[in-house]
Amino acid sequence: MANYDVFNGDADGICALIQLRRAEPRAAKLVTGVKRDINLLANIKAGPGDHITVLDISLRTNKAGLVRALDAGAHVFYVDHHNSGDIPRRENLLCVIDTRPHMCTALLVNKCLQGAYEQWAMVGAFGDNMAASALEIAKGLEMSEGQIEQLKTFGELINYNAYGRKVSDLHFAPAALFARLCRYDTPGQCLAAEPDIFEKLQDGYRDDMGKAMASEFSQPGIVILADKPWARRISGAYGNVLASDNPARAHAVLSRNEQGGYVVSVRAPQDRPQGADTLCLQFKTGGGRAGARGLIICPRVICQPLETHFAEPFS
Repeated sequence: MANYDVFNGDADGICALIQLRRAEPRAAKLVTGVKRDINLLANIKAGPGDHITVLDISLRTNKAGLVRALDAGAHVFYVDHHNSGDIPRRENLLCVIDTRPHMCTALLVNKCLQGAYEQWAMVGAFGDNMAASALEIAKGLEMSEGQIEQLKTFGELINYNAYGRKVSDLHFAPAALFARLCRYDTPGQCLAAEPDIFEKLQDGYRDDMGKAMASEFSQPGIVILADKPWARRISGAYGNVLASDNPARAHAVLSRNEQGGYVVSVRAPQDRPQGADTLCLQFKTGGGRAGARGLIICPRVICQPLETHFAEPFS
């Protein structure tokens, strides 16, 4: 009998698992990767009685692997906020799925654990560009503005670390980063004990963001970055910055992939956080949640103005 922890390598997935493993320590094989490596259940050969925890990856994308694990007799606990498609009805599957735009996986785990590790949930929410949801948690905690801002930055940096074509593009491998962060009940304890994590990510972020902000837009709301590791690392974080700076507009940040097309980070307008999943699901490699999602598409798609894919015209 084996245990598997399967999770997205971004801030949301990592912080969701930190909460669970602080509450219930368990030796498990870690199955993760870069943020866009989401078909993770395909990597597991489950057997009878195995326990699989799945966090922050689309059930729709992983349905074949999920069904295979369930058929093999494994017990699966699945928590996610992306478009799930049809959910199998099995006695050995426990699902917590909530696709509302203000919800992420770390927040769902926080609810399951009744707020036992709320600050890690805040870090995950901040990293997933859900500042309003994170600040709602902060209202019930005795935290200074400086402490809250530190958690916000930490979440954004952990999320930034997940973007890349392969793990070697990243500053920290997600599994290794989780193993270091999971030692601490609070992010503050982690930051005090291991400041090199924050410092390395912050230095990398500042350098990569500077290059991104010097890039030109191909049309309003759409920017194409260079085919470089720095561009792959910063694409998601830059999309979040653009969305926050202009909340009435949708954005797409494109970086080239190995097939000659693009990996695209889509952000719906923050004022109307709907439609990104509908747009992305039009493509075989797309999916995700209403407010934001990445997909791989060919260059011809960007010939049409981005706002035509959403319900209302842009300002």
